Amino acid sequence: MKRGKKYVEAAKLVDRATMYEPGDAIALAKKTAVAKFDETIEVHIRTGCDGRHAEQQVRGAVVLPNGTGKTVKVLVFAKGDKVNEAEAAGADYVGGDELIPKIQNDGWLDFDVVVATPDMMGVVGRLGKVLGPKGLMPNPKAGTVTMDVTKAINDIKAGKIEYRLDKTNIIHAPIGKASFTDEKLQENFDALMGAIVKARPSAVKGQYLRSVTITSTMGPGVKVSVAKF
Repeated sequence: MKRGKKYVEAAKLVDRATMYEPGDAIALAKKTAVAKFDETIEVHIRTGCDGRHAEQQVRGAVVLPNGTGKTVKVLVFAKGDKVNEAEAAGADYVGGDELIPKIQNDGWLDFDVVVATPDMMGVVGRLGKVLGPKGLMPNPKAGTVTMDVTKAINDIKAGKIEYRLDKTNIIHAPIGKASFTDEKLQENFDALMGAIVKARPSAVKGQYLRSVTITSTMGPGVKVSVAKF
């Protein structure tokens, strides 16, 4: 794969053989974020889990203390009093059955997170084929299927992110923007890693965290020492 000139220059700053301390890795990821936009700083965690087994699945959510730097649009599926509650809490869109054709037929996906009250999951379930592959399906483990829609919306707007294993047993998560201070990114990184270490399935034998890499959207990966985890 041919890399651009900026990427090649940025990659020279990273020693691929070195396992960096988290703070140094964050500083390097920021330094190598040379795109014209405010790049996202991402963490990629290779685990020793085998996601094909239900008891080795890792999935959850964590509120990053300094947010993600992104304005998140929230869609809430609710009815009755919960509609007003969701609107009062700052949901961007609230609705029920009437949203199904809009999403299914018109391809409307102008939202980042979907929250649903448990009594609406029958309706939301009909959207499984659309929302599932995009990782937008509400889930009790992530706190997005709940009667407490106010708390769910507040957490999401404050910087709550979901994490889960992909098909290759890697977790990908954002910890902020390149414009954040090193300290804010470090706090977010610590919160994410703390949650993932805590979420270790008891069925996993051997090394749980195989490797951790920090990178900006367009930049090279910086390997992080996993010793302390």
